[in-house]
Amino acid sequence: MSDRHASDCLTAEESARLNRIVDFFNEVGMLRHTPRSGYIFLGSGGESVAEHSYRVSVIGYVLARLSNADTARVTFLCLFHDLHEARTSDLNYMNQRYVTTRAREALQDSLEGTGLEDAVLPLWDELEEASTLESHLAHDADQLDLICNLKAEQDKGNAFAADWLDSAIKRLRTQAARQIADLVLRTDHNRWWFGRVDPQWWVHRGK
Repeated sequence: MSDRHASDCLTAEESARLNRIVDFFNEVGMLRHTPRSGYIFLGSGGESVAEHSYRVSVIGYVLARLSNADTARVTFLCLFHDLHEARTSDLNYMNQRYVTTRAREALQDSLEGTGLEDAVLPLWDELEEASTLESHLAHDADQLDLICNLKAEQDKGNAFAADWLDSAIKRLRTQAARQIADLVLRTDHNRWWFGRVDPQWWVHRGK
C-alpha cells in the first residue's frame, strides 16, 4: 500500500484550489461562533449565524415550493446569504444606522481561488437587486426565521418582542410568507411537540 497522500498526485493548480477550499470550509465553520447581535437589544434569545442560516435555507425551500418557484435557487440564495459575516460579523439594525460593511468584497475575498466565485457571487447580486421572485422568497425566509424566534421569545414572556414582530412582518414581500407569518403569530411555538399528543401522555408517559 502506497504511503503517498492523495494530494501528492495533484497539479500545482489543483493543489492550490483545494487548499483554498479547505480554508473556505474552515471559514464557513466560523459562522458557528458568530453571534446574531440583535438579541442583545431584545434582551432574550440568541443564535449563531450558522444556526440562523440553516433554518432560513429550510424555510426558503418550503416557500419556493408553496410559490411554484425554483426551489434549488431559493435554497442556495438562503444558504449563502450571510456567508460574508464570517469576516464582517453580524451588524444589527442599530449598528447599521452608523456602520456600513463591504459585504460583497468580503464574500469575494472568501471565495477567491476556490473556483466557486462564478456560482456564489451571482447569488449575492441577485439578492441585492431583489428583482426576482426567488430573491423575494429568500428575503422572506430570512425574516420568517426571525419571526419564529421572536414569537418564541414573546411566548416566554418578552413583551418587547411584539414591537420587533410588527416591523418584521411589514418587511415581508410575498403572499406565501405573509400567510405563514400570520399562522406563526397564532401558534404556540411549543405546539409541534407539546400540543400534538394526548395531555395524559405527559402524565403517564405512554404507560
